[in-house]
Amino acid sequence: MLALALERRGAATVLSRWSSALPLQMLAPVALDGPATVVSVLNPTGGLVGGDRLAIDAVVGAAAHGCLTTPSATKVYRTTGAAAEQHVRLHLGAGAIVEWVPDHTIPFAGSAFRQTIDCELEDDATLILMDAFAAGRIARGEAWRFAWLESAVTVRDRRGPILHDRFVLTAEPRVQGLGFVEGHQYFGSFVVVADSGLDAFAAAAGRVLRGVDGAVGGVGALPRRGAVVRCLAVSAPALTVALEALWTVARRELLGLPALALRKAW
Repeated sequence: MLALALERRGAATVLSRWSSALPLQMLAPVALDGPATVVSVLNPTGGLVGGDRLAIDAVVGAAAHGCLTTPSATKVYRTTGAAAEQHVRLHLGAGAIVEWVPDHTIPFAGSAFRQTIDCELEDDATLILMDAFAAGRIARGEAWRFAWLESAVTVRDRRGPILHDRFVLTAEPRVQGLGFVEGHQYFGSFVVVADSGLDAFAAAAGRVLRGVDGAVGGVGALPRRGAVVRCLAVSAPALTVALEALWTVARRELLGLPALALRKAW
């Protein structure tokens, strides 16, 4: 369990409280080149094993700005028993900004993983969220050999649901052709929720997807307050380039901010 709260104090966002229990920890929050406080969620055990039950609960107060990330990709190891689970809850106060931008998840052969990301937004809050995966340890020939892979993203505000998006994948030998991933072994979703700038973001996101070698995707508007981008990629670098470019245009069009370099070689 990792629980943390960020709040606005003057011109800065600060960590006001936190608690954690293995296998979840966090690195000390830092301020980089913008107004956000960057919090890196860390699993020092190296990955998730069957039966793990992880919970991350982040409360970002009114007008605060938090960027939550990970130092590296999340590995999910083989299990012969229960699935590993991760449940993320994000609460955004009025006018708050949250950027949930972890590295992608890698499910090993025989692994089972279930994830939920549940976001609650108050008025004028802005959410930028990535949810990305590899099909397995591709270099070891383990694509699509996990036992179970599930992820659900739910976003709501005081008016009701904004987005509920869920997929469930099992080991599947047919991964070519129309309706499947057509040779792309990395995939991700990019979600934005905001009260302005969505048309400009959608147009810029479309240009990004047309300009990244090895990646394809599409942009769709939500019924209100948001947009979703789907992305497929042939390699981890192509996925990273596409998602970071989408993040850059989201910051520019929704927040009026430049790209944020996370400097993960700390």
